[in-house]
Amino acid sequence: MATTKDKFDSVGGFSIDKTVVVDELRNAKDFNTLEIKNSEFTDSKIVQYILRGLNTAVLQLDTVGSQIPIDNNTLNFITGHVIAVNPSGTVYSEKIESVVSCDNAGQVSVLSSMTTVIKDDIPTGQTWSILPLGATNRFSYSTTRAGTTNTIKWVVSTQIVSIAWQ
Repeated sequence: MATTKDKFDSVGGFSIDKTVVVDELRNAKDFNTLEIKNSEFTDSKIVQYILRGLNTAVLQLDTVGSQIPIDNNTLNFITGHVIAVNPSGTVYSEKIESVVSCDNAGQVSVLSSMTTVIKDDIPTGQTWSILPLGATNRFSYSTTRAGTTNTIKWVVSTQIVSIAWQ
């Protein structure tokens, strides 16, 4: 017996547990991460993440220490927009563009990186730095704070373009 399937339709938007994730104007909201795939190239995707941390640390996706997952046998173009700030409002901002590979055993290697400093107001005598960091099937950034006891807050908006690479 034939059945007719209707396209998904939701008047006024779509919600999960009463939290609107797609409004009536087709705006996506309140996602933890967002993955975009092209139906023509199913072996690639783009995912956005927000990483955070304090002082000298490995930046995290959440409060339990999660890092960005990287699939085996992929080549990844990773762009991070970095902001660091101290309690008095001093700002450091940069953009880090990296190429990262992950082999069939999950070993993540940072192949290259280019850094563009956007704003550097770090006080004299202090060091604030950030570097890409690969681990087994994981990626993040390692931050360093030296020469001060002030809390430095780090946030990185990270985009990953991942392509199967066997």
